[in-house]
Amino acid sequence: MTAPIPRDIPDLPAIPRTHALLLSSVPASAVVAPARRRLAAALRLLLAGTAASGVTLAFLLGSPLRVLSHFAIQANILLALVTLLSARRAWTARRPLPAALTGAALLYAMITGLVYHLLLADAATPFSVTGTTTAPTGWHLVATHLLQTVTPVAAVLDWLLLTAPGCMRLRRAATWMLYPVVYLAFSFTRAWLIHPGAPGRYLYPFLDAEAHGYKHALANALLLGLSFYALAVLLVALDHVRPNLISHRAKTGFRLQPPVG
Repeated sequence: MTAPIPRDIPDLPAIPRTHALLLSSVPASAVVAPARRRLAAALRLLLAGTAASGVTLAFLLGSPLRVLSHFAIQANILLALVTLLSARRAWTARRPLPAALTGAALLYAMITGLVYHLLLADAATPFSVTGTTTAPTGWHLVATHLLQTVTPVAAVLDWLLLTAPGCMRLRRAATWMLYPVVYLAFSFTRAWLIHPGAPGRYLYPFLDAEAHGYKHALANALLLGLSFYALAVLLVALDHVRPNLISHRAKTGFRLQPPVG
């Protein structure tokens, strides 16, 4: 005979917890050894050298203070520093620089190239970062195109071919606009400190308040600022839809099999 099944089953005592469960994560470097990107490092080192060469040549051909006041010069100095650090990280297999920094350098380089070729290259008054009053020729022309054609195009190619996509964030677009606003204030302050009528008082013709008035110059600055912000937003959007050209399948030494059944 079997024993009768009791109607009420007594509660079992709780099992005391001897330790808390700890969450842990395994870094990718523990599974996949970091690899050096020698080609990316070499190309970025070349880009940094090109930007630095353009800046150095401009300093040798013009007044250093005047040359340094140009947006193109400042943007190329930033691009040279950022790409130099990026080259070092690619060579030593370290994590890439934050996209907020590399994106800012790329945006300012693009602004430099677009403003020159759309607004300044075919202007009635010749434009040159070295301060020549005639159309730039010889080394002056070389410096102009190094700073405002070669490095912007190379920076875009570096972004498309050597940088992983999807790293930029939309909230950074407004942050990137701080530098153009500060540069605008610097440009007007510099002009205010220079005697009226002096050559080179205003570095860019569309910001020349002496020739067009402050109302017209500020309207141009506002239109350019909105265009720059739209370019920054477009840059972030393209960063999230462009293909990943540097992806590769790493061998981890083991494979996960699908469950049976």
